[in-house]
Amino acid sequence: MKLEIITRVPKEQRHKTPLLFVHGMWHGAWCWDEFFLPFFAEAGWHVTALSLRGHAGSEGKIQGSSIMDYVRDVEQVAKTLPTPPVLIGHSMGGFTTQKYLERNAAPAAVLLASVPPSGVWHGTWLVFKHSPLTLLKVLTRFRLAPVVETPESTRWAFFSEDMPREQLLKYHANMNDESFRMYLDLLGLNLAHPKKVKTPLLVLGAENDTVISMGDVEKTARAHSTKAQFFPHMAHDMMLEKGWRSVAERILKWLGERGVP
Repeated sequence: MKLEIITRVPKEQRHKTPLLFVHGMWHGAWCWDEFFLPFFAEAGWHVTALSLRGHAGSEGKIQGSSIMDYVRDVEQVAKTLPTPPVLIGHSMGGFTTQKYLERNAAPAAVLLASVPPSGVWHGTWLVFKHSPLTLLKVLTRFRLAPVVETPESTRWAFFSEDMPREQLLKYHANMNDESFRMYLDLLGLNLAHPKKVKTPLLVLGAENDTVISMGDVEKTARAHSTKAQFFPHMAHDMMLEKGWRSVAERILKWLGERGVP
């Protein structure tokens, strides 16, 4: 299957380990190319972001895709890289990263506002509290598109109130539908198994996240025997929020502390 891949090659490559970025629900590789890919390429890393099947410019169908289909997409791209990459996954991409690490080695991985190993029950409850009608549409249509149906609903789920509307509209226009089948996996059909993961993890969260709570991020960290770090005044899309640079710099520092070559 042909997957959309965005790669940035540094002018001066100072690291031999590539970085592979995995997006979350409704997104695509574009969300990383806004700020993160240029930042890490400038820091000397070879960086790649993929769009999962059916998302953005990738072939395939979103509906009917399982979480393991998404894992296979990540594996497909990882195999094209010269050495096993560091994975950086956001939200569902963080969950996909955890599932990937159950059966693949990696020098390190970063989880940003990740769905916890126990799945999306709490996130579903948060959506219901905010808008029961949205969840009703999801459950009756068997589609997740209602969550990002309008710019306003997209802002609530992903972005801070002070994000300029022009920027919000730009990101909202790039949003996809999302797989209901995968959503069922995250409700219990195929949860993550942290004990199978041996890769060192950095777990980061956002204090103002409306869909992945601080408690959910702490659950993820505990499950992987580490501690979470939170960024104040930041919403769910940590790579697109105005404080994105502080998140990127923390990742950069951690990779240095881990001695990732």
